[in-house]
Amino acid sequence: MAATGFIGTGTIGGPMAMRLVGAGHALTVFDLDPQATRALEDQGATRAAAVADVAAECTTVFLSLPGPKQIEQVMFGADGVLAHARPGTIVVDLSTNAIALNRQIAERAATRGMHYLDAPVSGGRAGAIAGKLAVMVGGDQAAFITVRPLIACFGENIFHLGEAGAGTLTKLINNQIFLAASVLVQEGFVMGAKAGMDPATVLDVLKVSSAASVVGRAGLFLSRKFDADLFALAIASKDIDVALASAQDLGVDMPMTAAASGVYHEALDKGLGAEDFYATLKVLEARAGVSVPALGKPKT
Repeated sequence: MAATGFIGTGTIGGPMAMRLVGAGHALTVFDLDPQATRALEDQGATRAAAVADVAAECTTVFLSLPGPKQIEQVMFGADGVLAHARPGTIVVDLSTNAIALNRQIAERAATRGMHYLDAPVSGGRAGAIAGKLAVMVGGDQAAFITVRPLIACFGENIFHLGEAGAGTLTKLINNQIFLAASVLVQEGFVMGAKAGMDPATVLDVLKVSSAASVVGRAGLFLSRKFDADLFALAIASKDIDVALASAQDLGVDMPMTAAASGVYHEALDKGLGAEDFYATLKVLEARAGVSVPALGKPKT
């Protein structure tokens, strides 16, 4: 059986790696935090001492990392993947990256006879645990076909979207719309609360009105369960910033997303980065001098 590696076994990476182990794949894992690989080791995975060891030993290497800075270090560093992987290795980057860096990595990988697929995921930790993630892949189609059975261990909806960067761009569009829309929904309910309106009653009306398609997750955005560990606000803010940077590289203006980014950054400044992304509600409430009663429960 060809050796498979997994670098970055945190909140979402860990469950994805566990799905691979559960499917019977021999897995070599690495994370800066030794505790992050412990459960995988208990199920038969082998912990590598460094990124370089994963790259040297494995023909397929998955990455699940916080963002572009970490991806660049893992791929380009002296002890990184490109410096130690063999020709023919396929790197599958499940992280949310910047499109320009995706393309740069793919080009450099090709010069070494390797393939780099950008393959960000959507569905959160719950989707990873259940094996029901959406996976958006950009890069060489033959390489994608080769690794698709591995991706299918944790992905239910798998899309090959074109050349390098296409997967990442699709994920950025998804997150940009979802995360900016959550702020928009919260704004409306904060305004209603300021006027003394009951949010549950407002939601009942919106569900049968033209805003119905937008307020489907209002119960999550207004749940006040900020510690549900669904999607950290710090990561959400990073994803929006990466989307804006990619839009700038492409010559596209995204004023609504830029405005939402300002709310996320204000939340970060207030120390809310470890809470769930919809803790942006606290920023909007503070500005308005009002509190919105809890509405619904968190759902993935």
